[in-house]
Amino acid sequence: MTVTTSSDLSAIIDELRLALGADYVMTDYHQRAIRAASAAPMGLHLWPEQLPDVVVMPASTEEVAAVVKAANKHRVPIVPRGAGAGLADGAAPMRHGIVVDLKRMHEILEIDDDDMTVTVQPGINMQELNKVLRPLDVWFPDDPASYPVNVLGGRIGCGGWSLLGTGYGHIPNLVCSMEIVTPTGEIIRVGEGGGRKIRKSSTGYRLKDLFIGHQGTLGICTEVTLDIAPRPEAELPVFFATRSFADTHKILHGLNKSGIRSLAGIFAFDEKKVEFLRRDDEAWIPLPSWVKSAGATILYGTNEEVEAVKGRVFEIGKAAGGTYMGTEICEGDWASRHDRYHLAYHGRANGQIKLMSWSCEDAAITWSQLPEVRRRWHEITAALIAKHPDHFDDWGMFMYTGNPFRAWGDYLTEIDIGVNELEMTADVWRDWVAAKIEIARVSLACGGSVSMAHGGTREGEVDVACYEELAEGQFELMKRIKRMLDPNNIMNPGKYHLDEAYADEAHDEEAQS
Repeated sequence: MTVTTSSDLSAIIDELRLALGADYVMTDYHQRAIRAASAAPMGLHLWPEQLPDVVVMPASTEEVAAVVKAANKHRVPIVPRGAGAGLADGAAPMRHGIVVDLKRMHEILEIDDDDMTVTVQPGINMQELNKVLRPLDVWFPDDPASYPVNVLGGRIGCGGWSLLGTGYGHIPNLVCSMEIVTPTGEIIRVGEGGGRKIRKSSTGYRLKDLFIGHQGTLGICTEVTLDIAPRPEAELPVFFATRSFADTHKILHGLNKSGIRSLAGIFAFDEKKVEFLRRDDEAWIPLPSWVKSAGATILYGTNEEVEAVKGRVFEIGKAAGGTYMGTEICEGDWASRHDRYHLAYHGRANGQIKLMSWSCEDAAITWSQLPEVRRRWHEITAALIAKHPDHFDDWGMFMYTGNPFRAWGDYLTEIDIGVNELEMTADVWRDWVAAKIEIARVSLACGGSVSMAHGGTREGEVDVACYEELAEGQFELMKRIKRMLDPNNIMNPGKYHLDEAYADEAHDEEAQS
């Protein structure tokens, strides 16, 4: 297992400054501390455990390769970091070492509106990219909730999910090819085969997918060619109010099996979620008290396509007991999809406003299992709140379609929990981790996955992900791949329990000493 101390780093810091320039090699406490965590809640008592020793900000593939080669030579851990907006601790430096902040690498290298691709560096933000693409009447249709603040490299590292994935696909479907710096500093290109703009090939292994969702454990993406799409003429959000989640569940099923191709996403708000949103006057226009849940969809396409099918959508919602919410609410709520959950004073403890951060426990769940997962997750959360009423709050559940290019199949299912980080203690944190393990096990018991969107790398669910979900040979194969590509375990060590791949080596070193 790779370990560093500050006394180990003087030689490598000199090499890094020579390669990048002194301005982009930072060792002061402030620069290191702000890169010790990501958007996932973390107890303040854990902060020193994740403090990096040095932060670097390369500007090119060659500079990234120089950093990785130096880290590999000196056996110093290295952690790639995008915008720190991830919700699965992928950018948290669990073994200290070097954080490679990629935000200087934000250039658009090529726009090809004939073959419909764009080639960029990984530090670019999707919102900024689409501002440049808009005059060409094309867009990059990746649409996470964190759209205004995250960057592409982080999206690739976690294998991100998109609100519009039903219509346009998610990050794994939108990447054509990538340039990767491997853990030994080698520069390679992975894709579907053939040229970097090819979307489908049957040549060779699908190595591109190996470098999507790896949480920074197998290399650093330094350039990526993306699929872009014509900007849709029409956008129609349709929200239905219901008296219960049971009615909302029926609406989802009707939309799933409708065959409407312009459905870009289908989603649901359960009773607890509506209750939470009533606290937020900016994001949720007040509704009658009988409204307990909601089901919705977003349609994108040509004017003719959307106009032709919207009547069918209204019929499906009405037949399942839904009431159309009207244009103002539908458009307003859809427009606010990138603005929620970072409003810290929505938390409640014993009926009082409490400063809380947002934790999203997400899973992949089939439509038929949504009611059971919802029931059991809320029970787990209620027990946690009963034990620690000043530290946690149930902010309700969302469900979104997850199958790329199809309206049927599994759903990204999330329970949002307010967490009082500022008053966190080790004992409360221990109970929080135990609750997360229970939540993850419910997902598996109902035939799902620990995570659809963020990656199961956080404390608690990572145990369930590695030792239960991936138990039938997959985790063992992951460890073999990790050790083959990263012989010195420098690339984001500690994630996914992949340190186990080096257990024999550590045992041999201990015996020799």
